[in-house]
Amino acid sequence: MDTNILFWVGFNLFVLILLGLDLFVFHKKSHEVKIKEALLWSAFWIVLSLAFNVGIYFWKGSGPALEFLTAYLIEKSLSVDNLFVFILIFNFFHVPSAVQHKILFWGVLGALFFRAIFILVGVALIAKFHFIIYILGGFLIFTGIKMAFTNNDEEIDPEANPVVKFVSRYIPITNKMYGDKFFVKIDKTRFATPLFLVLIMVETTDIVFAADSIPAILAISKDPFIVYTSNVFALLGLRALYFALAGIMQLFHYLHYGLSLILVFIGAKLVLSDIYHLDMRIALGVVAFILTMSVVLSLIFPKKDTHPLPLPDVAEEEEGSTDSTK
Repeated sequence: MDTNILFWVGFNLFVLILLGLDLFVFHKKSHEVKIKEALLWSAFWIVLSLAFNVGIYFWKGSGPALEFLTAYLIEKSLSVDNLFVFILIFNFFHVPSAVQHKILFWGVLGALFFRAIFILVGVALIAKFHFIIYILGGFLIFTGIKMAFTNNDEEIDPEANPVVKFVSRYIPITNKMYGDKFFVKIDKTRFATPLFLVLIMVETTDIVFAADSIPAILAISKDPFIVYTSNVFALLGLRALYFALAGIMQLFHYLHYGLSLILVFIGAKLVLSDIYHLDMRIALGVVAFILTMSVVLSLIFPKKDTHPLPLPDVAEEEEGSTDSTK
């Protein structure tokens, strides 16, 4: 691709600076993120993403700008399913609200690393083996149909997670939380805390979701810079979106089906790309229309047994006299 390496380096440095400011300045001390704060941060990340989209327009033109906006919108929408699972994980482990931001921060950082690998490998494979687009398209259609019949309220079972089982086998784990620490030293022995298991589950969950979202974005653009940056901006706003919507996400019960329909639509677009080229403006309009109708129908026809999933807000365990480290 013609994207200069300096843009890649500059963009990633910019993202690292933003993440550093987020963790070490604005959220230096663990605290419960209120809805007002979450909404302000959500607005900040959305405005920043749209400003970058404008920069893409003046740098690369209207085509890539439309690709970025469509990819960003799809990734942002698909991330809602991640949030449902995050709520279940946090509730299962009784993670205090004050430390959830830290978990999501490191979860996003890991997601950026793994998704960069997925994107670069995906783009390289598509460039070398054109038939892969049909496989990806079929996979998206299958995933969309399967998603429509998947229940987001299924119980979380940490013991079924192979990474968690592996870690539990080789690393001793405490049976209680120690503030926002992932590891502690007790009697000169280093233990992982349950919070570390939560982080592992968040990371592995995102990798599973990336298997759906990355092919969907690759169906929109083959430019790795567009695919990567749209993914990054959607992920950067994921934490704020979680705290802003965690209490009301179940109200939008039709959104799940809307996301399924979007995956089927994008998959069909990819499979038929050699026969019929769908204008990106039409694709963006279809995605926006499906999302809007999903939300509107959810509000017009509310689910009778809908009730917000409570954010876990249990008291942190006292650390006592143990020698603990982050």
